[in-house]
Amino acid sequence: MSKFAKMALVLSAATAMPMAVGAPAAHAAGLISIIVNDPANPYWMAEGNIAASEAKKLGYTANVGAHKGDTNVESNLIDTAITNHSVAIILDPANASGSIGAVRKAVSAHIPVFLVNAEINQSGLAKAQLVSNNAQGAALGAQEWIKRVGEKGNYAELLGSPSDNNAATRSNGYETVLTQYPDLHKVASQVANWDRTQGHDKMQSMLQAHPNIVGLISGNDEMALGAIAALKETGKLASIKVGGFDGSPDAVSAIKAGELQYTVLQPVAIFSKKAVDQADAFLKNGKTGASAEKQLYDCVIIDRDNVSHYTAPFTLSD
Repeated sequence: MSKFAKMALVLSAATAMPMAVGAPAAHAAGLISIIVNDPANPYWMAEGNIAASEAKKLGYTANVGAHKGDTNVESNLIDTAITNHSVAIILDPANASGSIGAVRKAVSAHIPVFLVNAEINQSGLAKAQLVSNNAQGAALGAQEWIKRVGEKGNYAELLGSPSDNNAATRSNGYETVLTQYPDLHKVASQVANWDRTQGHDKMQSMLQAHPNIVGLISGNDEMALGAIAALKETGKLASIKVGGFDGSPDAVSAIKAGELQYTVLQPVAIFSKKAVDQADAFLKNGKTGASAEKQLYDCVIIDRDNVSHYTAPFTLSD
């Protein structure tokens, strides 16, 4: 099976409303509470919807809440999950260090926690941590960026939230590859917190200081799309090439339009489903079925050559 086929997972839930609550059923095996970051971002919306769909397929009720990166909101959502007698929690943590207390609180209430997308800086609390292989994905993205931008010139970078380990992992992965090219120089970098509007504004700021950059590499698609909007406003999109990370529907549209060079597809459709499957296994027999707590899922490139294989949000097929 090819790497594209492995990533094919067409779930109608990925296009459902993100905050839907599962309808109770007489045979329901209990409530699984799913907590994501911000469903305004299509990546996190798909994450929550896919997990909820899988929970319902397995006979559970499910609800989806969002902390929007706020650890206080996250803590309150964990409290609600405990009060509602959740049998398991699927959590995309708000903060690598700041979410440890919330996870510990759930574990103390004898509710197993399964982390998706982002990790916490402590092992042994969550039953599983299922995340994209961000180092592999970043290296893949940087290699693709070189193909599109070339091996010399000044460039800029947009980084995600510093509280999310994924931001540093991706940036370090880019750095490992791009520093191998002595005629490439990173002249600007800005934190845009995974946000499209901030990506737009930070791109404007970097352009004012460095109008002659040849490319931008971004930690996610939302920031990249914001940067593209800024480049279009200044008439520089033709001369400054942009690469993204996530595999969002809007990024795919931008690739088709010739505005985004590529995106690194995160297999969120796979690990969101797997987290629920492992929760189900643990609830039934005390084991997740995985060989380790931390599980990495490799990313793939979507570009103009294979974009036609994009079949549903965050999925590729042969």
